[in-house]
Amino acid sequence: MRFGSVPTREAGGLIAAHTVRAHDVTLRKGRPIPAEDAARLDAAGLAELVAVSFEPGDVGEDAAAERLAIRLAGSGLRREPPFTGRCNLFAMEAGLLLIDRAGIDAVNAVDEAITVATLPAYRPVVAGEMVATVKIIPYAVAGAALERACRAAPDTSLRVAPYTRARVGVVSTRLPGLKEATIDKTLATLARRLAPTGAAIVADARVPHGAGAVGAAIRTLAGEGTDLVVVFGASAITDRRDVIPAGIEAAGGRIDHLGMPVDPGNLLLVGSLGDVPVIGAPGCARSPKENGFDWVLHRLLAGLAVTRADIVGLGVGGLLMEIVSRPQPRSGGTPADDDDG
Repeated sequence: MRFGSVPTREAGGLIAAHTVRAHDVTLRKGRPIPAEDAARLDAAGLAELVAVSFEPGDVGEDAAAERLAIRLAGSGLRREPPFTGRCNLFAMEAGLLLIDRAGIDAVNAVDEAITVATLPAYRPVVAGEMVATVKIIPYAVAGAALERACRAAPDTSLRVAPYTRARVGVVSTRLPGLKEATIDKTLATLARRLAPTGAAIVADARVPHGAGAVGAAIRTLAGEGTDLVVVFGASAITDRRDVIPAGIEAAGGRIDHLGMPVDPGNLLLVGSLGDVPVIGAPGCARSPKENGFDWVLHRLLAGLAVTRADIVGLGVGGLLMEIVSRPQPRSGGTPADDDDG
């Protein structure tokens, strides 16, 4: 692509590099310059215009952006027609945005003229939400560079994993001093969390804070066809031998991981009973504000595995905002049991 000043009389048919308004003539940036407008400007004394011309093998900005967007877009995504060198991708359904980070980085490293920007990986999205944009910086890009960018991107580098688990069972344990109103509020908060995913609470078991009672409740909910079980303990989980993990094992399930490098959310547990995931919720999950519970909940609702490696990789970016429900602020205060998780 050639870019620079040309004699106005020779600018007809080239692309205007900038918008020009002069002598009752308007040239639009990125649009071809009509020969008659170039002649009028030349006759009025405007000697030069900054214009663009293509070289052999160049691909126009819109065509290039669309071609790369087609290469990147996987299931659950649609693209809109390109404009001004930009092609946007949108979610077609609610779910989690999955990204091949290495692939996107490789595309962006090919040539400064070619860029791809996305939402963060594993971001919950809804139908109609823009998740990525391909932008070609100049008015055209060398065809060879575009080919390299397309080769650098694995097939379907971007896709939406739709929510597949819709039936959620909840076990809440009781201790003296825990009000039923607190449990009611916790379930209402969870229901609002689930609403954008299409999931709903289909069973609510309230049991004493003991491993046997927890195990029996989990077995019952799993047997009733729930897709996911969430356990809210009256007391925070502090050890694999504590009540909630002991209850999961008593039900015949297993503990996959306890704890996560996300704050709030440190005291979260992930386990399962057969093919039904079980989350031991941290205390901060009672708050509507974002915390580590959200990150794990959405992955499981989308049918994604949550492994120990997944959890331990959440530390960078895992320091979230303070929430008012914390009994002990991070900035100091009187030592106390940190039940917020």
